[in-house]
Amino acid sequence: MKHIQQPTFLLKPGYLLAALLVSGPAAAVDFHGYMRSGVGATAGGGDQACFQVAGAPAKYRLGNECETYAEIGLGQQVWEEGEKSFYVDTMIAYKSTQENDWEGSDTNADGNYNPYDEAGDVALRQFHVIGKNLIDALPGADIWAGKRYYKRHDVHINDYYYWDVSGPGAGIEDIDLGFAKASVAWMRNTDGDWVYQGSGTGTNIANDTLDFRLAEIDVNPGGKLEIGYDYGKANLADFQERDDGYEDQKGHLVTLEHTQGNWFGGYNKLAVQYGTDGIIGSSGRNSTGNSDGDMLRVVNQGVVGLSENIEMMYVQIYEDKDFDNESGQTWASFGVRPVYKWNDVMSTAFEFGYDYIEPQADDQDSRDLKKFTIAQQWSAGRSFWARPQIRVFATYAMWDGGRYQAASQSIDAGDDDGLTFGVQAEAWW
Repeated sequence: MKHIQQPTFLLKPGYLLAALLVSGPAAAVDFHGYMRSGVGATAGGGDQACFQVAGAPAKYRLGNECETYAEIGLGQQVWEEGEKSFYVDTMIAYKSTQENDWEGSDTNADGNYNPYDEAGDVALRQFHVIGKNLIDALPGADIWAGKRYYKRHDVHINDYYYWDVSGPGAGIEDIDLGFAKASVAWMRNTDGDWVYQGSGTGTNIANDTLDFRLAEIDVNPGGKLEIGYDYGKANLADFQERDDGYEDQKGHLVTLEHTQGNWFGGYNKLAVQYGTDGIIGSSGRNSTGNSDGDMLRVVNQGVVGLSENIEMMYVQIYEDKDFDNESGQTWASFGVRPVYKWNDVMSTAFEFGYDYIEPQADDQDSRDLKKFTIAQQWSAGRSFWARPQIRVFATYAMWDGGRYQAASQSIDAGDDDGLTFGVQAEAWW
């Protein structure tokens, strides 16, 4: 049997399961993941700044990412009998501020714990088991349990996840109904941004989300519809129930998404979402501490081929959050990223992104940000999605009424524009 050399970092506590997958009896281990990293600077001196209008859930990414981020996944089919099988999937994520050679996770260079070091964070993103075709009455359906990315829907060019209930959970997916594939899941996410500090113990609240989906519904030639309903509810412990400071908040989210294939050489996705109360603050997960209210969100995105050598991704977003305490806002966003291909590996990309925020409260001013990037790229192929990719970029942004800097104070708070430049690598596999 061929032995696989185990990387040293996998043998540390917390990576034991990944190490066992590598050293297991089967040789075929799926290695998958994502990474981005690079170096940049700001005109006038200082580290690279990143530009995002205050209050916007996302920013346009090209030439506007100031961190090193990586996801390392290992998966393996560990048992198979006929069409029945079990698959184990894992993923570790890492993020750092991309400032130094040594960027650990709450440790000094000598390995000792340092509570003041926030240079890097390590996270367990996925650890789950999928059982395929285990229920004879539901051929083709999978049952699963554990922590996972669950059927996430996002916009690539601004990294915006508008439908994402990922986390610890369990469910059954891809039940064949003939006209659609049905999936049901129970997800759990505990509030991380709201802690009651009254007469209770100050503990966070566990929130449950029940997710129901019907996907792959044929509605027109080349077009498919997905329908989703998410019900979220705070799961209060007994002592929380007895304390008036804790809120038993609930929420509902309805999603309709139409995907059109063969759309000018690419595709178009149109999603419409309506949410209420506790589910408004997120992309499908319930949360506690929000005021009651409702939300309407429309996301239209796609990739099209404008010519043999030009592809372009585009997105339009409208989101209106209306809270009873007037803490909501309206967010409008528009972005395009055309790419011209000089040959099979080299291309030039231009990205324009515009974000506008209108606070619900009358005493707050609106704000906006315009961002422009040009990048020379070398990719593993001609496709818009071809990766790995190395890019040299320059980014200019201008804003009015406030902006958020992700990673640098090299732009003065009184400025209303900024210019950055650098080199970045991005890959997924």
